Amino acid sequence: MFDIGMPEMVVIFIVALLAVGPKKLPELAKALGKGIGELKKSLQDVKDTVQEEFKESTSEIRDAVSEVKKQIEKESEVVDDVKKQIEREAEDTSKSINKSVEDVQEQIKK
Repeated sequence: MFDIGMPEMVVIFIVALLAVGPKKLPELAKALGKGIGELKKSLQDVKDTVQEEFKESTSEIRDAVSEVKKQIEKESEVVDDVKKQIEREAEDTSKSINKSVEDVQEQIKK
């Protein structure tokens, strides 16, 4: 976390000893240790909460995308069915027109 070496730690300890005194220094160190521990725990809780919310959000997005994909596939099937029906109708109409043309040509020949 911090790039503090042994010489820096000695200087900090001496300054703390002079500022607080030898009787209060252990209490101060204990309180500082507890404070850092609580801070780490709080940060971990926040991190876990953010990760959980992110997972839930991505899960909801994934479900929505999956649902849209299914709808598109269904609509694509409907479009394919309509296309086939139109092709059949066009073929039937073309046959009917050809037959009518043939009938008219036969009547003209007579």
